[in-house]
Amino acid sequence: MTELLSTLSGWLSYGSFFLVFAATFAVIVLGLNLQWGFTGLFNVGVAGFVAIGAYTSALLTTPASAERALGLGWPVAAGWVAAMGTSGLAGLAVGLVALRLRSDYLAITTFGIAVTIQLVATNAQWLTGGTFGVQFIPKPIQGWLGTGTTWTLAYLGLVGALLLAVYAGLQTLTRSPWGRVLRAIREDEGAAASLGKRAFLFRLQSFVIGSMLMGLGGAVYAHFVGYIAPEDFLPILTFQIWAMLIVGGSGNHRGAVLGAFVVWGFWAAAGALLRGFIPASEQARAAALQVVLIGVLIAVMLLWRPRGLMGEEISPDRSR
Repeated sequence: MTELLSTLSGWLSYGSFFLVFAATFAVIVLGLNLQWGFTGLFNVGVAGFVAIGAYTSALLTTPASAERALGLGWPVAAGWVAAMGTSGLAGLAVGLVALRLRSDYLAITTFGIAVTIQLVATNAQWLTGGTFGVQFIPKPIQGWLGTGTTWTLAYLGLVGALLLAVYAGLQTLTRSPWGRVLRAIREDEGAAASLGKRAFLFRLQSFVIGSMLMGLGGAVYAHFVGYIAPEDFLPILTFQIWAMLIVGGSGNHRGAVLGAFVVWGFWAAAGALLRGFIPASEQARAAALQVVLIGVLIAVMLLWRPRGLMGEEISPDRSR
């Protein structure tokens, strides 16, 4: 009986840990879905905006440190709001410069910006801690619940509520006239402009809101893990987020959320499989196989269901 309870406790602990990560990724994917799925903005710098949010909240909420600047000891909620604000400002700055570009050019620009942000995080040791990262990031309500499964379940409830709020907000936005303008710009920007719609302004709004959600996801991640470093925000993170959106289905918020859970589950299962069958001495190199397996999953999905598991819903008036 004791062994059974221990096993169930272990599964509960891992399950809650898995779901927190999946829900956090879902928030980020929803931001990308607004940019790409509804507006057609090819943002390949997702990791950069996630990093800005994570570092902003971490630096503002951690205790003061002699090794780096800031460390203001703000409440976690204030750190999350600030993370959205700084990511939104970064999105505004990038958008004003880059959104006049199209497709591949926009992708190259946003990728370069994300790499630059990661390099700044690595080298600005006075601010970000450099390669040592930021430690002792506070975990909300941990003072009441302590560590372990109880706190993880409580954090899961918090992140789940946040995900529902983001989902409901985006559903309302994209079903409004504002959302219909985004789709019109995505389909035919010239036609939308001929109707008096300022396409650049709508594209900029979409990019900023999506960037804010990416920053929020980064902050949620930072306060769950309790430690961040530049290697957490490598381009592989952008690849994962895009894979989640492609598999789930762009242009559909439910698909974006589903894709986050499916791909994260696939990623975790692939990692467990590799650890189980590959010798420990080779696991560092074999970790790259996870990326290959995700690539295979994307290829299969594009052949089997090009629109993803839950592609964009086509209204009757658009199907004619």
